[in-house]
Amino acid sequence: MPIKTFRAFIAAVAATAAGFGSAALAQPVPLNYDALASLEEPLATEIGDVTFVLSGLLDAPVVFDLGDGDDDSEALFIGNFQVSAETQLPNRWNVGAAYFGQYVSDPGAVFGVGGGDRYDDNYAVYAAGAWGAVAAGEVNGMVREETRRRRGVGSAILFYDAPYGGFAEEGAGYAGRFGPMRFSGVVDDDSNFDLGASWSRPIGNKDFRFTGRYTDSEFVSADGAATYDSNAVGGVGEFVFGSGIYDIGVGVERLDSAASDVERWFASSGVRWKRGAVSLSLEGHYGEVESQSETSAAAGVAYDIARGLSANFGLNHADARIVVDGVTLKNDDVTQAIVSLRYGY
Repeated sequence: MPIKTFRAFIAAVAATAAGFGSAALAQPVPLNYDALASLEEPLATEIGDVTFVLSGLLDAPVVFDLGDGDDDSEALFIGNFQVSAETQLPNRWNVGAAYFGQYVSDPGAVFGVGGGDRYDDNYAVYAAGAWGAVAAGEVNGMVREETRRRRGVGSAILFYDAPYGGFAEEGAGYAGRFGPMRFSGVVDDDSNFDLGASWSRPIGNKDFRFTGRYTDSEFVSADGAATYDSNAVGGVGEFVFGSGIYDIGVGVERLDSAASDVERWFASSGVRWKRGAVSLSLEGHYGEVESQSETSAAAGVAYDIARGLSANFGLNHADARIVVDGVTLKNDDVTQAIVSLRYGY
């Protein structure tokens, strides 16, 4: 299993109480962009004129690697937290800072990475008012969170449902609401940028959400042999009725380098359903890069045991072996089952 697969898993199973991406600035600046939602509201206290908010998660997953027929398994521990401090100025602007940290125990032989325990962090400072919020720091995922499809539940992870291109760690961003519309944008230190817009409104007894996104970013091939300029356009449509959430996302991406130009298109779709303490999700993805296919699927189950405590299961598969002009863009063949006990606060 490649290193990028490990990183995707770690990012996806970690969670904060900031909630789903559609509420991207609720905390108001979430810094764990690939997190699932925990069950609890964050802890908050006020000292003087400053409000401190703490959220986090403790997760104990066991990962079963089913892809090579050996049924290897590995137990991990993941702990993360996000703390923010915010105050209101006399002009009614809210200003604050947020910090996110995450610890992961040694992933061991299943992921083939080793190297001891891992600790990653990022930060942001922000100012917010009636016109929206501006933020600086490691905020490159703001637009993605505003415009993405809903995540699967439990430990479900759907691969490839976004442009290949990525951004530098640090930059500046904006997000604001104007009626039923939300607009967002990010510019990183390398002058890459990400723009997004979304519309959401209830109509009768149903809710609808539509989003659009344009990214200008950079992609490094899986073998490290080439770097591409990525330009991508995508959109999401969502329909909510009763206990079900149904959505579809589509996109096209062009990768340009000195050696070659690559065309990619992709589509993802999923359904989420909740009844009592049980939540279910099922997702699928298909795309093509120069007529070579990328596929993934994910199924997840979550059972709410008590306040903040849940049992989670995920079955995930991804397959993409894409070579263009001798450059390996993707080389994944992953089938994994994840069982975990998770506590969010």
